[in-house]
Amino acid sequence: MAEQQPNNPLHGITLENVLRHLVDRYGWEELGDRIAINCFISNPSIKSSLTFLRKTPWARKKVEDLYLKSLK
Repeated sequence: MAEQQPNNPLHGITLENVLRHLVDRYGWEELGDRIAINCFISNPSIKSSLTFLRKTPWARKKVEDLYLKSLK
């Protein structure tokens, strides 16, 4: 049985869903302006961005923080 995490607003939300939400809301260009990482600026795609974000904790944190901010 899955452990409940009431204080984790990202619990149960995949990184792909987070990224798709941000791309739908801001588009790649604005996303690259808000978070200046190459995978958003140079030939962006969901697949390449996910690969980078899964390997780079500081970038993933920035993406997750922007996602939470966009929900408010």
